[in-house]
Amino acid sequence: MPPAYPDRAAWGTAPKLRAWQQEAFDLYFRQAPRDFLAVATPGAGKTTFALRIASELLATGVIRAVTIVTPTEHLKRQWADAAARVGIAIDPEFKNSQGTTSRDYTGVAITYAQVAMHPALHRARTEARKTLVIFDEIHHAGDAKSWGDGVREAFEPAARRLALTGTPFRSDTNPIPFVSYVEDGEGVLRSVSDYSYGYGPALADGVVRPVIFLAYAGEMRWRTRAGDDITATLGTPLTKDQLSQAWRAALDPKGDWIRQVLAAADRRLTEVRRGMPDAGGLVIASDHESARAYAKHLRTITGQGATVVLSDDPGASKKIKQFSASEERWLVAVRMVSEGVDIPRLAVGVYATSTSTPLFFAQAIGRFVRARKRGETASVFLPSVPVLMGFAGEMEAERDHVLDKRLPDDDFLNDSALEDANRKKDTPDAVADELPFETVEASATFDRVLFDGGEFGTSAAPGSPEEEDFLGLPGLLEPDQVAVLLRKRQSDQLAARRKNEAKERPEPAMSPHEELANLRKELNGLVGAWNHRTGQPHGVIHSELRRACGGPPVAQATADQLRDRIAKIRQWATRPSR
Repeated sequence: MPPAYPDRAAWGTAPKLRAWQQEAFDLYFRQAPRDFLAVATPGAGKTTFALRIASELLATGVIRAVTIVTPTEHLKRQWADAAARVGIAIDPEFKNSQGTTSRDYTGVAITYAQVAMHPALHRARTEARKTLVIFDEIHHAGDAKSWGDGVREAFEPAARRLALTGTPFRSDTNPIPFVSYVEDGEGVLRSVSDYSYGYGPALADGVVRPVIFLAYAGEMRWRTRAGDDITATLGTPLTKDQLSQAWRAALDPKGDWIRQVLAAADRRLTEVRRGMPDAGGLVIASDHESARAYAKHLRTITGQGATVVLSDDPGASKKIKQFSASEERWLVAVRMVSEGVDIPRLAVGVYATSTSTPLFFAQAIGRFVRARKRGETASVFLPSVPVLMGFAGEMEAERDHVLDKRLPDDDFLNDSALEDANRKKDTPDAVADELPFETVEASATFDRVLFDGGEFGTSAAPGSPEEEDFLGLPGLLEPDQVAVLLRKRQSDQLAARRKNEAKERPEPAMSPHEELANLRKELNGLVGAWNHRTGQPHGVIHSELRRACGGPPVAQATADQLRDRIAKIRQWATRPSR
């Protein structure tokens, strides 16, 4: 039996582990478990942690081989490269047809799809030598019953199994192999991790970057198959069908919305590069046609070509690797770069897809949060859509996989969208195919900034001083500095708006007493409506408004303070229902 606590002197020049990695490492070797699930936020360094475990188990003879299972072809090569840097030779080109690999390799990297196609082959390989199986993003093993059954059959004989994920939650009820579930107080089975390291702690430790979300609304007009012209404003309450079509119109390469947002994102990238000279941007597109069109827009905006990565391109991995090592400005990809792909210099993103599961969103944002040094920030541009606003406002929420009931959500696509990452995608998302129409007009307006659960900014046209205030935020800021600066810029904008309104406002037709009485009445009516909608007591709502806007109780508040609270509660009304 190996020692319960291995001698790390054998590591020599191995990189020092981060605090969370060391804590999880120590826990692993105290327990010496056959199965271990580590949940760590994207960008925290799960690969380094897993390879350190593998090296120790190989050095002490607990295992003789390593099998790494990944969601995509590109990630096989990324894992093999990382393993080579710590002296573990992994074959990323292993094919099921081979049966075995060269004796020069300690193990192989394969995909979940490979396992599902021939589980008996991988079971035989696992039985032949004492094997550690590393499951990268283990939630993929629950994508289909055949996948889960294949993973379970292939790796049940493994000496050790180490499961990793940044997003353990799913919106289906397929159990994930080798993951433990326990009943909570409500009789619901939830996944249980052996070690968890969320985005909030990682942000506090400086392991990940703070994320600034810049949301854009706008006027959309489209023509249906029947020839009817329909207009809707993205960022206002809409029916599900209206929202689907307005969202599609916004992302349509023929409209101005996406061009204006790409231009704003590039201005933000220029600002970020003042502190991060090699900072890059990523546009996550819905389909091949849109990706190519967005790249053309970026060439027009920047005068430079963008790297385009399509999921059926055999050279995709090479392109990603070259972009990662370069100082090129923009990468445009169809989903496949949304999960696991490590490009640390990515600091600006455009979420130009209508995929709207919490899992996909979290993995997509994970591409921008990996910190190289303290002070780096990430900026993500996205449509002002309730479901995305909700995800952005809950970045620090930690979720488990629930087995007993389907999680309620308004997703247009389910989690299988992530598997499309490795398949050709020539057409728009499924929601678009169901709603054929022609985009007539799509224009963007800057809506708001979301950071650390707070909202900042006022609706404004592209290029306006209000928008430029936020696009021009320094690219190197600590999380608390981001919050302070956002509040100051919002305060300055509100003060300027009041000043302009005061100049334009005619002489009041009522006394100050009457004006205050009317404002109090309006505010109390809105508070009553919010109470009816949410069930929150009136006093709690008033307290939240005071916390958000400042100022004394209603009876002592000025007219401007009352107007601010009225504007804030109206803003709340446009949020998605919880």
